[in-house]
Amino acid sequence: MKRPLRVDFNEFRGRTPWLEFLLLIAVLLLGGCTVGPKYHTPVTEIPTAYKEAGNWKPAQPNDQNLGGDWWTIFQDPQLDALEMQVNVSNQNLKAAEAQYRQAREVLLYNRADYYPTVTAGASATRQRVSAHRPPPNAIFNGISENDFVLPVDFSYQVDVWGRVRRTVESSREQAQASAADLATVNLSMHADLAIDYFQARSLDAEEQLLNSTVKQYEQALELTQSRYQGGLTSEVEVQQAETQLETTRALAIDVGVARAQFEHAVAILIGKPPAEFTLPPLPLTSPPPPIPGSVPSELLERRPDIAAAERRVASANAQIGVAQSAYYPVISLSGGGGFESSSITTLLNGPAGLWSFGLSAVGTVFDVGRRRALTNEARAAYDVQVAAYRENVLTGFQQVEDNLAAVRILENEAKVQDEAVVAAQRSLDLSITRYTGGVTSYLEVTVAQSAALSNEVTAVNILGRRMANTVLLIQALGGGWDRSSLPNL
Repeated sequence: MKRPLRVDFNEFRGRTPWLEFLLLIAVLLLGGCTVGPKYHTPVTEIPTAYKEAGNWKPAQPNDQNLGGDWWTIFQDPQLDALEMQVNVSNQNLKAAEAQYRQAREVLLYNRADYYPTVTAGASATRQRVSAHRPPPNAIFNGISENDFVLPVDFSYQVDVWGRVRRTVESSREQAQASAADLATVNLSMHADLAIDYFQARSLDAEEQLLNSTVKQYEQALELTQSRYQGGLTSEVEVQQAETQLETTRALAIDVGVARAQFEHAVAILIGKPPAEFTLPPLPLTSPPPPIPGSVPSELLERRPDIAAAERRVASANAQIGVAQSAYYPVISLSGGGGFESSSITTLLNGPAGLWSFGLSAVGTVFDVGRRRALTNEARAAYDVQVAAYRENVLTGFQQVEDNLAAVRILENEAKVQDEAVVAAQRSLDLSITRYTGGVTSYLEVTVAQSAALSNEVTAVNILGRRMANTVLLIQALGGGWDRSSLPNL
């Protein structure tokens, strides 16, 4: 608490009332103090390195670091075009932006308490006093008169204890938290779009694989039918080949269900009705790009949701000061001035002027513990926000670790799966050669076909998962956002 300012008012005797009034305001403001605890960012445990980082290397100056348009790291023009539409048309983003503007206006509203409230008006009345109004024979009894008034009044609650300052501080930090929420929604919407887009492209690749396999199975069926007609095989093998073909056709058709849903999801994310949007097929073939590394301590500065949680802690801390200010008296200044006359022609003359100034101090003497309960409530609310902030930090570390592990493990799995695809194709080629040579039955070919197709589908799905987890890793790292992006309100 600041030391009260002492002023000898005897030095100012004889000065004008206006000077004394302004001096009084200055003394109250300068001699005031701001109650409540000073804010410190809650301490959290931060690991020195990520457990699942593996060979994940920190970003170098010449690396392609994540920026605001982080999706460009995938070098996909179609994705770039879709992502740019999110900023313009996504409705969740518009709602979050409106919430930020709402929080900013609350800040401006509370800042208005720094200044006095001034009102002005005008009134004109004509009245007659009863001739029988007590006391009898009063000089105004039975007289009719006009009253014209042109007043200007003001009121001002002096922020001696910092209630207004703490309120403004709390609302400013809430507005910053809302700005961070907007960045969180922005990151989430862009990440959702990228994930849905890559899932659709993965299904395009799977459908392309199944359609290609259908053509191969059609050729296999023709071969089996020719051998059957030549008496070299039985009808059972023809039916086996036909079953394999139709099953694969059904699988290719079934891919369209999920693919349509992802297309519809993309349409909603860019703010369009699904009926007005079509996502052209584009099979996924390229692996995900490497993501620039970082250290855990940077996560607190790069994730907007963590920044929002921290700002809410600061806001709750300021609310403790607001609650504690209730222990001190409310000091108010009020005054007014203007003109009053019985004739409108003399309303603005000097003798018609009037003015008044006043000072009041009102404090609560007894409230049955209400202020103490309010302060304890504010402290409890602060503890809630501290716990929420620390939980956000822990969740952030978990999400980074989860997706680092997924990216690393899926990359290794993809290498092994590629070898399985090659081995399965070699086995299928050998089985077809053996069948054509009459060494084995078509059952062996069917088994080899199923194994080859299953391994190829698995390889496509792994690639889709790698792309999705890479996007999730970027999101977990904050998507190139930085705490310096918070508005200075």
